[in-house]
Amino acid sequence: MIILKNTTVVQFYPAQVTRGVDVVIDNEFIKAVGKNIAEKYKADKIIDASNKIVAPGIVCAHNHFYSALARGILADIKPSPDFISILKNLWWRLDRALDEESLYYSGLIGALEAVKCGTTSVLDHHASPSFIKGSLSVLQKSFEQVGLRGILAYESTDRNGAKGMHDGIEESAMFIQKIQKEKTKSKLHLIESAIGGHAPFTLNDTALQLMSELAASTKSGIHLHVAEDEYDSSFSHHNYSKDILERLEEYNLLNEKSILVHGVHLTNNDLEILNLHDAFLIHNPRSNMNNSVGYMNKLHQVKNLGIGTDGIGANMFEETKFAYFKNQEVRGKMGMDEWMHVLQNGNVLLERYFDNKFGNIKEGFAADVVILDYQAPTPLQSENLAGHFLFGFSSRDVESVIINGRIVYEERAFAFDTSGIYKEAQKAAKKLWSKIKS
Repeated sequence: MIILKNTTVVQFYPAQVTRGVDVVIDNEFIKAVGKNIAEKYKADKIIDASNKIVAPGIVCAHNHFYSALARGILADIKPSPDFISILKNLWWRLDRALDEESLYYSGLIGALEAVKCGTTSVLDHHASPSFIKGSLSVLQKSFEQVGLRGILAYESTDRNGAKGMHDGIEESAMFIQKIQKEKTKSKLHLIESAIGGHAPFTLNDTALQLMSELAASTKSGIHLHVAEDEYDSSFSHHNYSKDILERLEEYNLLNEKSILVHGVHLTNNDLEILNLHDAFLIHNPRSNMNNSVGYMNKLHQVKNLGIGTDGIGANMFEETKFAYFKNQEVRGKMGMDEWMHVLQNGNVLLERYFDNKFGNIKEGFAADVVILDYQAPTPLQSENLAGHFLFGFSSRDVESVIINGRIVYEERAFAFDTSGIYKEAQKAAKKLWSKIKS
């Protein structure tokens, strides 16, 4: 049992600030929250959280940990004037070069850096065409070694041929089965699974049918890029005479667990279909800007909107600020509180996959908790919490992180030496880059 004493608890959305309370954590869940209740319990560890802020864990709703070793990449990358060129010249070459070692260290680095930023859960969308079978288990090992919660998916595609497509879907099926067996061992497990796909323009009808059958038999959701670039929409109209989500709907791939990503060029019809099926759209502002794919100016029309990074780290403080300021620049219709709602929505996805309560410091909720050393220079209260988050809070304030009731990061340090991991990651990165060069 862990007790956080005399702290300030915040809820990002709906905004709430509560001072002078104790938080009692028992195994994977929050047992009690209240004033002066610590004395009622016998704790294994008591943390004096006076002058600290305790917040629910933060969720990155879309990421690609396989890109972790691409930072500062030194390889012969041809000029890429458009989005498809970026995919062909960089990312599709990188993912084909991944092997078990480089994937393992990509996962470890991604997980370590997520936790240091106060991100307690990551929805990862993975691709390694030369190492498909067992790839999600390698990622799972990285997540669990660090203590990070996740929903993992393999990015099936037909761009590498029919066998690669079938192997990708088979990897999803085997991993779902594996997780189903493992999660019976604990009240709240760390890892869940989704059915991944790259994007509709690299998924033929056979691929969508196989994904649909797997989703129906396992009651899982899909994790899929849609309309990131205009090309995806044009491809769907040219080859199928349909909007993208009309095509997905035909294959019964849309439900409350569907995780659709980017959506920059979705039509109004697409959005109606998305909302009708209670599916999620995940916004990735920094990635969209980096790839020059445009801005999704209909975000306010989305019923379930989340936020992710698309592989640009897992710092959700930064990502949410970029989302807010970019929306301000284009005179969008979403204000500060709406963006806090978007950030909070990652926990709704966790609830749908894990069948437990997430995203609040209350009795019965999952014990995914971040302790922040944020010294407010102005009064901090419910009415201005969003302003403090967007103009003040930072990943530098993350002092300790608890995930699934276990302290994984304490006073800005992990319980194990990470320097060796970073050294091995650099070696793996050099090998990975050499494969891309060849």
